[in-house]
Amino acid sequence: MPRDTLTGSRIRERRVLRGMKQADLARKAGISASYLNLIEHNRRRIGGKLLLSIAEILRVEPAALTEGAGAALIASLREAAADMPQVSAELDRVDEFAGRFPGWAQLLADSRTRVAQLERSLETLNDRMTHDPHLAASLHEMLSTVTAIRSAASILAEPGEVDAEWQARFHRNIYEDSARLAETSRGLVTYLEADESSPLETGAPQEELDAALEKAGHTVPELEAGADLDAALAKLGRGLSGPARGLLRGWLDRYASDAEALPLDRLRPAVEEHGPDPAALSAALGADPARIMRRLAAMPPEDLPTPVGLAICDSSGVLTYRKPLPDFPMPRFGAACPLWPLYRALSRPHVILAGPVMQVGRSGAVLWADALATPQAGPAVNADPLYQAQMLVRPLPQGTEPPATLPQLGVACRVCPRESCEGRREPSILASTRR
Repeated sequence: MPRDTLTGSRIRERRVLRGMKQADLARKAGISASYLNLIEHNRRRIGGKLLLSIAEILRVEPAALTEGAGAALIASLREAAADMPQVSAELDRVDEFAGRFPGWAQLLADSRTRVAQLERSLETLNDRMTHDPHLAASLHEMLSTVTAIRSAASILAEPGEVDAEWQARFHRNIYEDSARLAETSRGLVTYLEADESSPLETGAPQEELDAALEKAGHTVPELEAGADLDAALAKLGRGLSGPARGLLRGWLDRYASDAEALPLDRLRPAVEEHGPDPAALSAALGADPARIMRRLAAMPPEDLPTPVGLAICDSSGVLTYRKPLPDFPMPRFGAACPLWPLYRALSRPHVILAGPVMQVGRSGAVLWADALATPQAGPAVNADPLYQAQMLVRPLPQGTEPPATLPQLGVACRVCPRESCEGRREPSILASTRR
């Protein structure tokens, strides 16, 4: 049913919500109850002065009666239906549903948003508990320290005299081990108690680095201006642990090298002409495509025509850098979906793999990915190179039509609902969708 023919239904819903009788509304509007009944059943069109009068009586904007639910609400309902295609929701009547029952429609849309948030939280917790080397290492360290303390204490508690020199040595060992145990326990408790508002601010060094880069927007203006690297480290590394500062120092070293080789003043005009296309920018600037990907991810938002995301992994497949997009989230720990072009690039080094991508169970947005694997260091004698892969994710280039059938990617196997996937390495904790 066309939206403009549902004005009467919306008038009836608004009248009922206000607890007003049909006869009372008709009397205040200066029309008969029978005529209002025809309007409310969409058998008579309404407009002009009468519409304005009824809108004023019901204390709503006239547009709320003629236009119904907003485009955002309609879009949310369509996305909710797309997330569960097996339900076969009546998409041709979504306007009617939202127009007649705006409250229920908004509740459904908000519930979908909440479910998406819970899925992301569950994904984070699952990654933390399943693929977190920091948690395992901390527990192992605690058990080892407790065992050492117990061994030293048992010797001191045994009958008989202990030589004074050995006694002092055991006491010193117990003191040092207990101090290490207290430090490990404190760090573990802080890590586990990180709340939703600051899930990345404490914990593993990689988490701390991710939090610092996210807070800085993945860009360092000081290094763009050629400032001292130590000053940038002191500013971004404030509050970080020693290992996290070490990771940050390595990231800043590479950032400074990239900024010196490809300054923003040279990159901006090329991006305005070619867009965030690594291959086109490489040809225009004569620069390394991998470096261009990193520079695009580090550009201030105002210098980019469209936002970009970047994922970097080492030869083991573990993500060492992540800058996600809202429509393309990335796992916090370990490896991501094995179907990502990022991993295919490792088997085809020095070749840019470009094409459309889409994640299952998300917004359904089709994005564009450019993946490239390059050696981490220069040539070595009688040694195979270690490769590092990078994948730039950006909106679909203008004028590009997505294919009719597009392979759907996941975030990680544990939070991917696709059962029949050749790359699956562990069961999913989510409901399945057979695609």
